[in-house]
Amino acid sequence: MSADEIWHLVTAFVMGILTPGWRQNQILILLVIAVVAWILHRVLGAAIDDRVRAREGWVKWQLRVIVQIKRRLGLICFAVIAGVVYQVMQLVTWPSRSYLIELAATLAVVWVAIGLLGRFIRNRTLRRIVLWGLWVFATFQLIGVGDEASAFLDGIGISFGDYRISMLTLLSAAIIIAVFFAVARFTSKVTAASISRNEDISPSMQVLAVKAVQVAFYGLAFFAGINALGLDLTGLAVLSGAIGVGLGFGLQKVVSNLVSGVIILLDKSIKPGDVISLGETFGWINSLGARYVSVVTRDGREYLIPNEDLITGQVVNWSHSDEYVRLDIYFGTSYGCDPHEVRRLAIEAASGVDRVLGPPKRAVCHIVGFGDSSVDYILRFWIRDPTAGLTNIRGNVYLALWDAFNAHNISIPFPQREVRLLDDADQ
Repeated sequence: MSADEIWHLVTAFVMGILTPGWRQNQILILLVIAVVAWILHRVLGAAIDDRVRAREGWVKWQLRVIVQIKRRLGLICFAVIAGVVYQVMQLVTWPSRSYLIELAATLAVVWVAIGLLGRFIRNRTLRRIVLWGLWVFATFQLIGVGDEASAFLDGIGISFGDYRISMLTLLSAAIIIAVFFAVARFTSKVTAASISRNEDISPSMQVLAVKAVQVAFYGLAFFAGINALGLDLTGLAVLSGAIGVGLGFGLQKVVSNLVSGVIILLDKSIKPGDVISLGETFGWINSLGARYVSVVTRDGREYLIPNEDLITGQVVNWSHSDEYVRLDIYFGTSYGCDPHEVRRLAIEAASGVDRVLGPPKRAVCHIVGFGDSSVDYILRFWIRDPTAGLTNIRGNVYLALWDAFNAHNISIPFPQREVRLLDDADQ
């Protein structure tokens, strides 16, 4: 369709509105409906706000749905009122006298549906492109000029040799990619929620399954967009091979981390929630990524450790096979104290501390040596929540030992030195 033909259609439609008759009457009815819908939007919107503020405990997704409906409340009211008016006019007058009202009601319903479905696209720029593209496409199709509009957009393009890209091709590819990406995101979230509820699947395999689903759907979205653009991937085989060799040398570490991440997920050596020690870093695994592992420490720091370091380095997994962790503390008492009494008091003191487990993981105390000025002991006890900290539980056990020894006159020796001051005569 040429620009002159489009201008002729627009001019004919405007002249039809300005000419007295049922077309003009329908436009006036639509204006009245729009005013009523705007008033209802203001009144009902205030009522919804009061309802939401008066009630507590809303789930986040419920609030999001309410916000989206409130934003489009005017258009929803317009669609409902226009639909009712159209049905009434169908009964009391000729069908040809209400076709504009039917068209307006249908457009309003389609616009609301597109706007709500577009919220699944997280990227704001891509969401706007898709929404405007679908709104324009739906409008042109409903008013009966879809083929002409497609031909007009297809006429705007750029040629590269034998290959040509038109505006219609770009818009179609953008919409297809956005839809596939939205479906991939929604499917991955639903799959992740379903897999996480399955207790028969280990946490590491859950992460691997979710990643596989994401890669599959995002890859499908990419190739669907390439296909929509009309690109021939067979012609890029040699070029992609050369680029792959170059990237293989330049991105060795990245590829190594990706492969290491897959190995970690497959061998189940670590999983989300495990407590690990790697060098000076001690914390629990927050998430497993394709390139790194997120480890959160007790002081709130989040370390992003490359997957390769976890494969090639020595890692202490405090909760690999089970959730129990044994801690050891050392102390000494004077030779005048009964070692049997010391052992009994130490076990009772440790057992009375919160987080220290009882039978069958009861604390034990042993003599480990006779020092220069003290009898040396080791006190061993078990906990099952290392994520709550190790230093604090050790400190609490030491404090319990201090209180128990003071109450039973158990002395803890410490080095003593005698310093003599000599005058000049003695020297």
